[in-house]
Amino acid sequence: MTKKERFEGIIDWFSKNRPTVQSELDFANPFQLLTAVILSAQCTDKRVNLITPDLFRDFPTPEAMASASFEEIFPYIKSVSYPNSKATHLIGMAQKLLADFDGQVPSDIDELMSLPGVGRKTANVIASIVYDKPVIAVDTHVFRVSHRLGLSSGKTPFEVEKDLEKHIAPQHRPLAHHWLILHGRYTCTARSPRCSDCPLTPWCASYPL
Repeated sequence: MTKKERFEGIIDWFSKNRPTVQSELDFANPFQLLTAVILSAQCTDKRVNLITPDLFRDFPTPEAMASASFEEIFPYIKSVSYPNSKATHLIGMAQKLLADFDGQVPSDIDELMSLPGVGRKTANVIASIVYDKPVIAVDTHVFRVSHRLGLSSGKTPFEVEKDLEKHIAPQHRPLAHHWLILHGRYTCTARSPRCSDCPLTPWCASYPL
């Protein structure tokens, strides 16, 4: 099977069977999504969704968060991973939004990456979900699934991202991150992947493991 055939089979299956997937993070606007994605680094979406209602209630805007102190933000996020750095990042992110972007979440990848706490994966998530940009965010799930399926042998997330974008049509890219991350989260798990339940085995380079 060629890589082109593998991509076509997998994307066709997802397109027909998972046409409306979306982020599992809860948010109401771009600022809330940006905040939630920063908090989700090395942390589950479920945990983030438990803490953000109170955080968004008391700090609903960049102005509110930018004027907060570390001591005010930390109690809301203390149960996520790396709360010290994330509290600092959230305040810095909000302050930079006000200083450089009139309080609006930018659409440009480089501008997003200029915000504290925002790396390429986070920037791509925001650009894809908020602005429907044809980019693919590569987190640990996407990285793992892409290698197992045989979609990429890239050694870094950026290399995997470029492989995926090379073979996935622009109109499918905003959904492709969700397809792959959810597949990795619930089926192609890091430990004991559920191959017997996987619909992608006809195209999987690692099956049987």
